[in-house]
Amino acid sequence: MSQRALEAAVEAARAAGRIALGYYRDGFDVSLKADATPVTQADREAEQAIVEILTRAFPAWGVLGEEFGDRGARDVRWIIDPIDGTKNFVRRIPIWATLIALEEHGEVTVGVVHNPVTGDLYTARRGAGAFLNGARLAVSDVAALADAFLVHAGLAILRKAGRWDGFVRLVDATDRQRGFGDYWGYGLLAEGRVDIYLEADLKPWDLAACKLLVEEAGGRFTDLDGRPTIYSGTALATNGRLHDAVLALLRR
Repeated sequence: MSQRALEAAVEAARAAGRIALGYYRDGFDVSLKADATPVTQADREAEQAIVEILTRAFPAWGVLGEEFGDRGARDVRWIIDPIDGTKNFVRRIPIWATLIALEEHGEVTVGVVHNPVTGDLYTARRGAGAFLNGARLAVSDVAALADAFLVHAGLAILRKAGRWDGFVRLVDATDRQRGFGDYWGYGLLAEGRVDIYLEADLKPWDLAACKLLVEEAGGRFTDLDGRPTIYSGTALATNGRLHDAVLALLRR
């Protein structure tokens, strides 16, 4: 079943990507949602396309989507972000992707991340590994914070979330720091290119597919307080070896 679900999610992500890429190249209107984040026709049409494909394949399963919310069953449901990185999309920065995950009884079991600009396709199934364009992924083997590459998704967000002091301790403890943001930080971590990624001000659709990608590549995913959840609004992903040391610095 999970393989069939993965295949449906890939089909849906590619369909959404074609829609979004058309707008990305040809133009779109931008409006602001209630939380002051941008939304475009591309976001809405892409999510509609995803939902149509997935509900046709699995009509009994529910959906939680960024643009159109929660509908149907909640014990088994798809979690969808049609364009993760809409602010990048709007500014024509090619770091954005469609995220689709399947959550079964509180556990993410399928994850797909597709960037239509680059063509990159990350896939993961619970217990079956994580892949980029068909090549298996593995996190790094860096074991010391002093050697670690730290990625973050935005400085002001961490400050506003009350995480600044812990973040500064982490900056002081690590070898290199860069801000890449959105889905790409998790992709880089799963590929073993970076060792620590953290962010705040998040929704479950930002994280569901990425959590599974990290875990199936051999890494560890929690929130910034060490809880293995996508529902608290914060996220920490590491290669696993560094996770407890990072949490200790964030908490101190």
